[in-house]
Amino acid sequence: MVQQVLINDDDYYVPDANQLVTEDDTPVDNFASEKQQRLLVGSLYSSLQSQSFLAAANVGVYHTDGQPAIVPDVFLSLDVQVPQNWWEKQNRCYMVWRFGKPPEVVLEIVSNKEGDELGKKLKIYEQMRASYYIVYDQNQQLGEKVLRVYELRGRRYFETSENWLEQVGLGVTLWEGKFEDRQDTWLRWCYQDGNVLSTGDERAEQERQRAEQAEQRTQLLADRLRAMGVDPDNL
Repeated sequence: MVQQVLINDDDYYVPDANQLVTEDDTPVDNFASEKQQRLLVGSLYSSLQSQSFLAAANVGVYHTDGQPAIVPDVFLSLDVQVPQNWWEKQNRCYMVWRFGKPPEVVLEIVSNKEGDELGKKLKIYEQMRASYYIVYDQNQQLGEKVLRVYELRGRRYFETSENWLEQVGLGVTLWEGKFEDRQDTWLRWCYQDGNVLSTGDERAEQERQRAEQAEQRTQLLADRLRAMGVDPDNL
């Protein structure tokens, strides 16, 4: 582990970012996990454009001095933004002491039994005090449950049957459908009414359909006017 060096930053001691490993360029994911991560992150940015937040996939989170970063498959942190100078060392990953808070949601996609999502990782996220920890186990590697949601209550995580994340105003749901030409079961964010957050492509398709429907209504009205002997072009 890289030795931690403390520096003084406006009277607060924080680890020196130059001594931290912010990325190691190691490819670790499979096609299914990568696409699922992209769906979760992309739909947030497509649908929550008026809200300030930071969502990312496979970006390290430094939470405790002297401990290595943990890398959630996806995390969501509200009311924060990536700094403008994001290529600077201290801004390349999520350092809790710089953002002033941990992410509200951390999420792991289970690929095998080696990740210890229900053991070591759960304890780390619990110590980090992320409000919610979500484990998506589509292939049921860890048991019968496909989706597990843990909520922080006091200092401990408690598994809940509630998929609505009250503290972030979003929920999660399993959705059958096609994403980027792949038909499958996907984990998606949803509103309280159960409707999923749309991706950019879905929003564009919805706009196309609305425009097409408006054009059809206009044509229908024009046809009715002509049937009544009224030329709509002269109105």
